[in-house]
Amino acid sequence: MLRRLLISAWSGVRAGQGRPLALLLTVALAWLLTGGGDGPLPALRLALFDAYQVHFPRERQSGPVHIISIDEAALKEYGQWPWPRTVFRELLAKIAEQRPLAIGLDILMPEPDNTSPEALAARLPDGRLRDELALLPSHDALLAEQMRRAPIVLGTAGFMHAEAGTSDALRVWPMRVHGAAGAGGLPVMRFPQAMSSLPMLQAAACGQGLLSANLEKGIVRRAPLVGAVGETLVPSLSMELLRVATGTPALEIEADGAGVHSVSVGDLRVPTLPDGAVWVNFSAPAMDRYISALDVMRGLVDPAALQDKIVIVAMTGLGLSDYKTNARGDLLPGVDTHAQMIESFFDGAFLQRPHWMRWAEVAAFAACSLLTIWLLPRQRLRVGVPMALLLGAALFGAGALLFARAGLLFDAAGVALGYVAICLSLLTSMLAAAVRDRKLSERALQAAREAAARTAGELHAARRIQMASLPQAASAFPGERRFELDALLEPAREVGGDLYDFFMLDQDRVFFMVGDVSGKGLPASLFMVVAKALSRSIALRSQADMSVIMNGANRELVRENPEMLFVTSVAGILDASSGQVFLCNAGHDAPRRITADGRVELLQAADGPPLCVMDDFEYPVQRYQLQPGESLCLTTDGISEAMNAVGELYGNERLNGLLAGVAATAPAAVVQAVRDDVRRHVNGAEASDDLTLLVLRWNAPA
Repeated sequence: MLRRLLISAWSGVRAGQGRPLALLLTVALAWLLTGGGDGPLPALRLALFDAYQVHFPRERQSGPVHIISIDEAALKEYGQWPWPRTVFRELLAKIAEQRPLAIGLDILMPEPDNTSPEALAARLPDGRLRDELALLPSHDALLAEQMRRAPIVLGTAGFMHAEAGTSDALRVWPMRVHGAAGAGGLPVMRFPQAMSSLPMLQAAACGQGLLSANLEKGIVRRAPLVGAVGETLVPSLSMELLRVATGTPALEIEADGAGVHSVSVGDLRVPTLPDGAVWVNFSAPAMDRYISALDVMRGLVDPAALQDKIVIVAMTGLGLSDYKTNARGDLLPGVDTHAQMIESFFDGAFLQRPHWMRWAEVAAFAACSLLTIWLLPRQRLRVGVPMALLLGAALFGAGALLFARAGLLFDAAGVALGYVAICLSLLTSMLAAAVRDRKLSERALQAAREAAARTAGELHAARRIQMASLPQAASAFPGERRFELDALLEPAREVGGDLYDFFMLDQDRVFFMVGDVSGKGLPASLFMVVAKALSRSIALRSQADMSVIMNGANRELVRENPEMLFVTSVAGILDASSGQVFLCNAGHDAPRRITADGRVELLQAADGPPLCVMDDFEYPVQRYQLQPGESLCLTTDGISEAMNAVGELYGNERLNGLLAGVAATAPAAVVQAVRDDVRRHVNGAEASDDLTLLVLRWNAPA
């Protein structure tokens, strides 16, 4: 029942499209109103964007950043963290020798070095040793002195709890804001407090930037280029490193009432989200980005490896590093995000979701939905369903292409989900319309069934009349021993267009014929009855030879043929006293002669057109002499062209082989054998043509 309703709805229903159109408008408006953030289904959108990153990672081109990692090997050599500031000073000096463009410290040093001389002196009693230690320079001062000789950028960590920070002496470099009332009105990530390094170290540095990143359920997808601690704007570590590396005095922020549009340093302009963050375009993990601090301290690094590079010093040892999972699913130190941001900026590989993207998504959703609403009800299921699936796949393909080629984030998942809702709504409406139409058409259907039943009864009656008009071999020739004859006709439908006939012309001569009317069904069956009756009438009336009978039947049938049908036929006369056979073939398959020793021979092919084709054609007569025990087999093409479920024909070769095997049996047995073999071949498949067979065997004169 459901399948019939689906087919009916799909093939003909045009009504019920109002509900999908209303849903289309609702979804489009909701998309526009909620598409400014992460949309109505943020988890689905972010999962799709993560999949883009997994399948289309950024290709590294310039490689401008190196990370000096304080890893397990360095900790094993110089002891657990924190190291004495003199050791850290030595590391910075080794790095500075290679003249990098900027050195970022992804390390916080908020407390004085407890191994410094003044710290040791404070723990000693009064005496000479304490006084001498107090005269020595502090480790922090030595570190600050080294920092003044290098382009150092410190890191600061924002905290959401005011009591956790130490930002009273936070030092940042000014940023220029264009197009907004001031820094206080920007919708950037804000922290009440931040933890920074010692004021002495901040004063020695060339810059300071935020280390914090946006964590979305533990995953880094976006990172701020600018944030705020209290009312003070603070750049990210990555942007501050670029400022120091390029020698730019200040970062430029372009903003308005809608938020931040971009952050620029020198000639580099980075488009941002309204909150000043960017989507990070991640590459596959690159271990060649990392250099062990131990190798730097031992001088094992190529002297030019860090020249004109941006260097970030970070702790990566287990238990010390803040490992985070990025959008690709890679678990890496947090500093890797800053390095990848700088790399992507150098390569111009930005990820963007412009404000017009939601309009593009709504347009794609509306176009696919309107096309579906208009086209699917006019298509068959096997065409419409693949078309809808292809449209859905095209949405994801377009999203992947935009990401890979232009770095644009197109929410194909949200568009596809809305499109699925439209398809389901359309299908539901079509089914409802089909149910309504079905209820309205029940009376007509019932009337059609009643009419069909009446027609079927009439056809069954016609079949009975047609089959009753055929002679029965078992009772046609009582006491006759000079010949034997049997015949079979099985219509493909209720009634058929094949025919056969046989009767005695006189004491010795028997007339026989097989024919096939063009066409099928009731018209062919009626013409078959007419052809059979005319042929019998002419044969009995004329008592003449075969040519007179065949020519007369042709002329009569031409006059009584308003439907322009034609008949292929083989007709003949057997002289039972001598075994002579006289045949006329009007466009029919050639008969077969079956010899007593089992050979099957095809007689002469048709030497005239079918009956009713040429009204003045004179059919020639073929003459044959049968030997005792030989048979004639007349068939229609319904036997040789009988087809099974896989399209294989029964064929003449198989028929000839069967006839050769039953040559010595009676005609009734031959007919039964052919009938059974054809049924085995067809194996229940629907018959495509009538099946007719006549077998005549001459025994001997009495």
